[in-house]
This record gives sequence, structure tokens and C-alpha cells, in this order.
Amino acid sequence: MENTEANISNSEELLGIDEVQRFLNRSRASVYRYTNTDLRNLNPSFNPRKLNPEFRSDQKDPLRFHPNEIARFAKDILRIKEVTVEVLNSPSSATQNVLMQILEELRNIRILLEKK
Repeated sequence: MENTEANISNSEELLGIDEVQRFLNRSRASVYRYTNTDLRNLNPSFNPRKLNPEFRSDQKDPLRFHPNEIARFAKDILRIKEVTVEVLNSPSSATQNVLMQILEELRNIRILLEKK
């Protein structure tokens, strides 16, 4: 039984194999062995003994994992005693910056309209 703590960031983005490998402190090959995949079935049914990837629409899509699924797997299957899912603010993207500018402009317009 391990006495390791896994810190997993919980953002809106799904995590790839490299991030899962880093969080679980396992080799890439191990992560692939843990993963619930099937060559004949693109999206196999949930398997509580495996690491279940998110829905894929094409076989060529990369495997992506929800942070909560990684935490569940680490705690229940790998028996990592403490699993912490942290919510971290993602860095501002160009889209977020534009949306913030639009929001600010709308607020300014509202203030001007309320004054009239």
C-alpha cells in the first residue's frame, strides 16, 4: 500500500496520458494498461477496476480523462491514501480575454443607459 498523495487539478479541461502519468507517478505503459479500452469498441462500458476515459467520437481521438475519474482510480484501485482534487484557475486564454473585454463594455453601456 502506498503512502503517496496525488494532487489532481480539476479544471474544465480533460487530461491526457502525460498528465495522468505525472499525477499517478506511473509509467506511460502502466497508464495504458490501467485504461479501459477495447479495439472493437470505441467507448466501452464503465469498468470500476479500470481508468475510464471520456467519450471519444473517433478511434484516432486521444484518450482524455476527467480529473475526478483519475482521483477515483488513484484512491480505489491504486490505494493511494490521500487524493486531493484541487480547483485551479486556468491561465487566461485569448477567448477569455475577449469575453472579459466584451463584458466590461456591456457594463459601461448599462451604466450609461441607466443614467439617461
